[in-house]
Amino acid sequence: MISLLAATVLIQTVRPIELNVDGVDRRGIFVLPSKETTGAVPLVFGFHGHGGGARQAQRSFGIEKAWPEAAVVYLQGLPTVGLKTDPEGKKNGWNSDPSAKENRDLKFFDEAMKWAKTQVNVDEKRIYTMGHSNGGGFSYCLWASRPGLFAAIGVSAGGFKTAEGAQPTPIIHIGGRADPLVNYRGQEFNVGRVRVANKCESEGKSWGDFKGAVEWKAPGGNSVVFITHPGQHEYTKFSTAAIVKFFQEHAKK
Repeated sequence: MISLLAATVLIQTVRPIELNVDGVDRRGIFVLPSKETTGAVPLVFGFHGHGGGARQAQRSFGIEKAWPEAAVVYLQGLPTVGLKTDPEGKKNGWNSDPSAKENRDLKFFDEAMKWAKTQVNVDEKRIYTMGHSNGGGFSYCLWASRPGLFAAIGVSAGGFKTAEGAQPTPIIHIGGRADPLVNYRGQEFNVGRVRVANKCESEGKSWGDFKGAVEWKAPGGNSVVFITHPGQHEYTKFSTAAIVKFFQEHAKK
């Protein structure tokens, strides 16, 4: 009886996302807040890495478990070329180039945002995006292409080529020093570029209870946190807790 009730609750709080964007069927998962709140709710987008999927991202990230008051959207990419891992483009991924004139994934994001707002009362001051690897790169793409939309952004093992058009936004970046796919030095360099864009202070200080976490304060609360770990190209066990903590510290004014 208890297991049946739990299954019923799960069905009620997780909804499929089925949208047609430019004639292409796009899918995802929408997780409603499991904890009652008054008023509008935070909205978090979670983007899987290359070769992943919406359900895999939900299992890996588990944002809704760490932040039950939030609504969470896990979208699924389409077959995309991965230069190092999938040159034939057979696996799902994201177009993380904000300068692309026709970016199918930016269009998908826009439609998913509109759809989510029909499902819950979204707090416009608390909209967030996060992702791992290629999904982290797409979150950086959203930073540049949808300026002023997000209260904060979370990236694990991701990078970007251009941030033209980006506005100062709180960002947390998590990277492994032995990452063989997204070079750590490149990640370090990109975090430096974000610090410049956000006009951060030159001196960083430890942040939270996370080992290797450094925060650089910035005007308007647009701080940057960089967490380094000795691992490789993985989504670490502490990543969700760190990203959710950072998100909860930041809301648009």
